[in-house]
Amino acid sequence: MTSIPLLEQITNYVCEHFQLEEDKVALMLPTFLTSLQNHLQNLEEAVGEGDPEAIGKVGHTLKGALLNLGLDDMAEIALKIESEGTSGNSAADYASLLNRLREKMVEILQPDAP
Repeated sequence: MTSIPLLEQITNYVCEHFQLEEDKVALMLPTFLTSLQNHLQNLEEAVGEGDPEAIGKVGHTLKGALLNLGLDDMAEIALKIESEGTSGNSAADYASLLNRLREKMVEILQPDAP
């Protein structure tokens, strides 16, 4: 069984759930991906600062962006980040969760990576 590339999965999801034509989604996709990259960078900064509340807020934003693209498995990780952050858990392993997200997102944020 071959898996469908993530960009194709996103395109299919957005076309179906938002009733958009594929060419419209293709025009919007670079903006979606730039937003994801920015949210991920914001999360990296918040994790670096070690502020659970800020981490939770960015996790929430990232979760919404991922859900809007049909990336439910990644949104689950963002939900964990959001939950731990908003509960003020400074002992959570945010770096590990961030790395898991980064690994899952590499195909769409760095399509030329091995």
